[in-house]
Amino acid sequence: MLDEIILGAVQASPVIFNREASCEKAVKLIHKAGSLGVRLAVFGETWLPGYPWFNVAWAEPMGQEAAIDYLASGVTIPGPCTDYLCQAAKESCCDVVIGVAELDSVSVGTIYATCLFISSEGKILGKHRKIKPTATERIMWGEGDGKSINVYQRPYGNLSGLNCWENQMVLPAYALMMQGTQFHAAIWPGGEPFTRQTFLTQALCSQASCYGILASGLIREEDIPKKYQAMLPLRAVPRSGDSCIIGPNGEILAGPLHMEEGIITAKASQNAIRSAKAWMDNCGHYSRPDIFEFYMHGNKMAPGQPRISVEDETNDELAD
Repeated sequence: MLDEIILGAVQASPVIFNREASCEKAVKLIHKAGSLGVRLAVFGETWLPGYPWFNVAWAEPMGQEAAIDYLASGVTIPGPCTDYLCQAAKESCCDVVIGVAELDSVSVGTIYATCLFISSEGKILGKHRKIKPTATERIMWGEGDGKSINVYQRPYGNLSGLNCWENQMVLPAYALMMQGTQFHAAIWPGGEPFTRQTFLTQALCSQASCYGILASGLIREEDIPKKYQAMLPLRAVPRSGDSCIIGPNGEILAGPLHMEEGIITAKASQNAIRSAKAWMDNCGHYSRPDIFEFYMHGNKMAPGQPRISVEDETNDELAD
């Protein structure tokens, strides 16, 4: 296992409603992160190809046009766009966690807020669909089933990720703690007050004794396509970013970055994780399984025991 790595929170505006151009920009940012020595680069929620900022005006005619464009720019997983991202991750020797507006390939009428995990070997590790879209997000986003709340074993440690207010929901975070997360991608859309998104992620990192890469979205008025400038000003715009990197004791190591594009970096070490866990390990000596029991999808999860992955469950069903 690598004892030290560089973490990177990527903050940049996508090319809204343009899947191909956004993918091209993401690839350039991944390469830039790799050139900085970043081994884990994280983008914000539905960064590709953008957060549905128009939801607050969805019922209006222009809002309906925006909804059509949003569906048309959705990303299928796997697909040409994710293949391109995988290639960039491999070329940059960098793991990538990126928020994707995932288009349902069957209905082609529903988008999921998906946290996509890509390895430095150029492979898709997995994806996690947001289990409860917040407020007006429910207009455009479907709900995930939660079977993808998993931790991935990487050369530098255990990797996890959650979308936006999933980082506020106690049980999804605890499920990741039970699986021993050490590096957590907290991806946000950028519209949250800095204090809320930061404090919530700090709390999760402190409780899990893990690093947090808080990557937040950036959408300024000038990033909105000219076709939709008449919809401004909207409460959902601007989205100011405020990305930062958080240590395993909950301290801010780098950032925040406000209203501008850039890649925030910080060095992470296994020793810092060990030090935090020596005080409190919710996956171990602080778990108290004699008092508390935790179940996911009807299956009991024991502290420190990885849950059955979606792929394993599918394979078991086929075997039966």
